[in-house]
Amino acid sequence: SLSSEALLQELPEEAVTAFRAKGYATIRNALTEQEVAELDEPFEFLMNGTFKEEMRRDFTDMSKPWDAPFDTWSVVNGMLPTRYHAAFRNTAWTRQAKVVADALFPDLEFDYDQLLDKRPGKADAVFAMHQDMVYWPPAEWTADKTTTVTATLYLDDADEANGCLRFVPGSHRSGLRKHVPLSGSRDEGHALVTDVGPDETVELAPTKRGDITIHDEWVVHGSGGNTSPNRTRRTYVIAFRHRDVVRAERNAGFTHSHNDNVNWDSFRTYSSEGASSAVRPSSSLSREL
Repeated sequence: SLSSEALLQELPEEAVTAFRAKGYATIRNALTEQEVAELDEPFEFLMNGTFKEEMRRDFTDMSKPWDAPFDTWSVVNGMLPTRYHAAFRNTAWTRQAKVVADALFPDLEFDYDQLLDKRPGKADAVFAMHQDMVYWPPAEWTADKTTTVTATLYLDDADEANGCLRFVPGSHRSGLRKHVPLSGSRDEGHALVTDVGPDETVELAPTKRGDITIHDEWVVHGSGGNTSPNRTRRTYVIAFRHRDVVRAERNAGFTHSHNDNVNWDSFRTYSSEGASSAVRPSSSLSREL
């Protein structure tokens, strides 16, 4: 537990308005420097590969095939840090993120967390434009209880040069788009990508250390590469979803780990034509809900 607390008791009105209208918002100075600094050491400890044998596919590069050598990685991804390292449990950030989620929607609970590190001088450290829902159970399988708040804490200043987040405002109203595998197939790499039309606006979301962004499950977003020669872009993501959906996911054996035996890729097909629904799992989530 961190020694100081600077928890927001309520969200700024402009952040709530932006989240509803655009699908995302930025909140400045959500954590103090001391609270962010407490995360620096455990972040480096995990992202240097300390737990790689235990983590297996939960420690990977989000921009490359599964078998890419560690020294070539550009976007280092550490899934479920609270599972693998006790230092991430019950921090000021885990508490603050829950305050944010509760302020936006009732009935949400912790679903998963994730660390991301864009290494310096990696122009290919691109997080492809996507909607989070393409990685998760189809809405109709969870009685349309898709409500999600994904909160991202910035451990570094982020701008266009080192790969800040970018969003297509208002795209959260258009439903799920066509996505295709970035690496050719889902067996070769994890990432999926969707197109952004020439008439659509893409907004950058530059942030300072200690700021957070929040976004929903439908907004199209991604981030560019890190062209800075000496600056990292480290983030700590925590996602909250409807408690009924979280319960149903866990009952089906889905935890957002890339090592899960039950993976929603099993229930969709992916090709050059995009993602489409396939056979329902034998235990339908909609029945559980």
